[in-house]
Amino acid sequence: MHSMKQRLERFRFVRLLLSIYRIKAVRALFPLLIIGLVYWEGQNELKQIHLGKIIHELKAVPAPDILQMLGISLLSVAVMSTYDYLIRGHFRLQTSYLSTFRYAWIANTFNNMIGFAGLAGAGLRTLLYKKNGVPSSVLAPAIVFLSPLMITGLSLLSWGTLTGLLPADALLHEHRWLVFAVWGMALYLPLFVILQRSSLFAKWINRGQGRTSWLTVAASVGASFLEWAFAGLTFWMIAGQLLGGAPFVTVFSIYVVAAIAGILSMAPGGIGAFDLIALLGLTQLGIRSDQAMAVLVIYRLFYYIVPWLIGLALAALEIGLPGKKGTERSGDRVETPVTVWQRIWGWPGQYTFLSDLGVWALGKLVLASGLILLLSAATPELLYRLRITEELLSLPVMQISHHLSVLIGFMLILLSRGISLRVYRAYVWTSLLLFGGAVFAFTKGFDYEEALFLLLVALILWISRTRFYRISVPFSTRSILWWLALTSAVALSYYWLGSYSHHGFLKHLPAGIRPEWLRQHSNVAVTAAGGLILSWLLLTMLAALRPQRKADGLFADKDMARLEQFLAEGWGNALSHMLFLGDKSFYWAREGRVLFAFTRVRDKLVVLGDPLGPVGLANDAISEFRQAADLYGLSLVFYQATPAYLPVYHEHGYRFFKLGEEALVPLEDFKVSGPRNANLRSVRSRFEREGYVFEIAEPTHSPDLLQELRALSEEWLGGRLEKGYSLGWFSKPYLQLAPLALLRAADGHILAFASIAPGYDGHKTVSIDLMRHRKNTPNGTMDYLFLCLLEWAKSRGFRSFNLGHAPLSSVGRNTGALREEKVARLVFERGGHWYGFSGLRRYKEKFGPQWEPRYLAYPASLPLYLLTLDLVRLVSRHPEDKE
Repeated sequence: MHSMKQRLERFRFVRLLLSIYRIKAVRALFPLLIIGLVYWEGQNELKQIHLGKIIHELKAVPAPDILQMLGISLLSVAVMSTYDYLIRGHFRLQTSYLSTFRYAWIANTFNNMIGFAGLAGAGLRTLLYKKNGVPSSVLAPAIVFLSPLMITGLSLLSWGTLTGLLPADALLHEHRWLVFAVWGMALYLPLFVILQRSSLFAKWINRGQGRTSWLTVAASVGASFLEWAFAGLTFWMIAGQLLGGAPFVTVFSIYVVAAIAGILSMAPGGIGAFDLIALLGLTQLGIRSDQAMAVLVIYRLFYYIVPWLIGLALAALEIGLPGKKGTERSGDRVETPVTVWQRIWGWPGQYTFLSDLGVWALGKLVLASGLILLLSAATPELLYRLRITEELLSLPVMQISHHLSVLIGFMLILLSRGISLRVYRAYVWTSLLLFGGAVFAFTKGFDYEEALFLLLVALILWISRTRFYRISVPFSTRSILWWLALTSAVALSYYWLGSYSHHGFLKHLPAGIRPEWLRQHSNVAVTAAGGLILSWLLLTMLAALRPQRKADGLFADKDMARLEQFLAEGWGNALSHMLFLGDKSFYWAREGRVLFAFTRVRDKLVVLGDPLGPVGLANDAISEFRQAADLYGLSLVFYQATPAYLPVYHEHGYRFFKLGEEALVPLEDFKVSGPRNANLRSVRSRFEREGYVFEIAEPTHSPDLLQELRALSEEWLGGRLEKGYSLGWFSKPYLQLAPLALLRAADGHILAFASIAPGYDGHKTVSIDLMRHRKNTPNGTMDYLFLCLLEWAKSRGFRSFNLGHAPLSSVGRNTGALREEKVARLVFERGGHWYGFSGLRRYKEKFGPQWEPRYLAYPASLPLYLLTLDLVRLVSRHPEDKE
């Protein structure tokens, strides 16, 4: 019994640990702890690193050696395509050999940059193979099959370390914690084999075709072994070229242990942990820290960055071409990121899957172009190239080219966001700057590599020129601050790199060699500050990304006469009367037969209710409006959408959040008689007995009446501000458009009033809009007013009376509801102190309404929490007083 209790306690402890691990903040801290541990272990070696010495080591590498190292690196990346050929054969994917290789290169290079865990590669493979027409039913098992096998090769190599075939005793003895990491990685291989041969894997992944064959398991491990073996071979060859020869087994063993540390850290690309462990291992061989760091820089450059840049170019071209399924839907042009890491590269507030990797890749190519120009300007040029340039050009021309390269680098960084957002003017200016940057890279120091790269990016942009269609995109204060912080950090990095690299480089030049140009290139602070400030000034003047006034003009239609004529044809709904408040703009689609009433908040156009007009035209009308909004980088959101239109929104890829329910009283069945309405009868009898009078005041209303209602309204508000957008407010011109329900005391003073909103639907529905009452009114005042209104509407032949919205009513009640809706349910139940959500529903229940749900329909690319904040801001705007 005691033993069983201990097991349960352990099980609870495990569950607690799992619960803690699921917290995102804890998961984010784990890689930082690993990197911090590695840094603590290697802080002595890091202190001995000098940037100038590293630059000198890198600049001293002969061109043939560079080509050899680059060649083996690209070959190692190409070997990783065996993964895709493996799933192509095992799952019979209908793709060509060349397409499979392209998809593999894109997915693997992105995965190398983002992380070894395979998540980024899985997402990109899904996108690429789907574009090629591979059905999801086939693709999903293939991706699940591929993901766990990608580190089996490293696990196999771990056994080599443990058995002494790949000895790393000195490194493991010096840093004991690495032994546990190696053992953990080694145990992964037998677990993988057991999983592959299990019946559960055969059922869900192999689609009932039996257990995975031993041949397939061996091929899977073999493909992973090839990846890690070639990566280690690349590391050894780079070390050999830079260090003048290095023992293969020893260096390869160091690579294996460093790769395990990189996997354990879960950092993107294993950055930090891998590099520090490799540095510790190399310095144990008697290699200077500067030389070891030069090996790591070249390895990162040739094995990660250069292949990734090629992958960016392939992605930009690959996804720009139509796939087997045809082009994308016209209304779905909003980009979203691949992974959490891509959010850092992309933009805050984007949390769903990538819809167009091609344009995103183009933006990152432009960003890389700017960074390459700045890196080239911050580091010393090769001596023989400086001599060639000095013979062809004068020193002032070289200096001017240098400063212009820095300026263009900063401008390309800023414009890269416009390229990702498909802004046409950003494309034009980026193309010109790329050509200019190529020229100045050549004239400042004969940097033909940078010039060729910039020209290649310009060519890819020209090939993709039809994809840049937006006139402008909106700017927010947050986005401006974000890019200002980014470019400022780049400027500081440029200053730091330029200052220390030139000083260290000059110290290690042979005696008697002191090029004049390098001596005059010392004032990097002025260059960095000037480039940063001028780039911002020029882009502000050019307004390449600023929202144009055309956007405001396009969405500024407030033609009330046209609206009145349109609603007279019977195309309205319960919200249509609020359009006369004048705070909403109109967009007329399908040649004026469909109306969207909306208000802009930041980069969103929030439509009040459903489209007005024939239901059959709604789908095409939404597509038309979305395309018009997308030209300016704006998203379309529908607030208080009805169930009848949900299939239409679903066709456009919208998501839904239930806002609450609308109380609709069927007037034909409404009666005060019966035991259920005894309280209402009692209220009516009491108010009639005490001499209260209900009346309907038809427009036009007298100034004295409106002035009395104004005083009543201000008393009811009690100093609070009016709400807007989906709620009516006190506006004399607006109140003149409809009848007013008044409740007078026996002495003739008005105790309460309500404005009546017609439904503009053929005399079917009428609604309550603005409701106000004095503070010291008898109990049941509003009950009596509502009761009289319902009987009045029934006598006028209306079919339904809309009592208004009950926010968050019946939201998140089911166990399978969305997490956000469950939170909303708690607000509904516990938020009475602030708003009284549940009390409002109970109050309206006494009139026997039928409850109809209302929804928020929004694009999948918009994060719900940011959208909710924008909607709160929209409703809380203080409306203009239309006197």
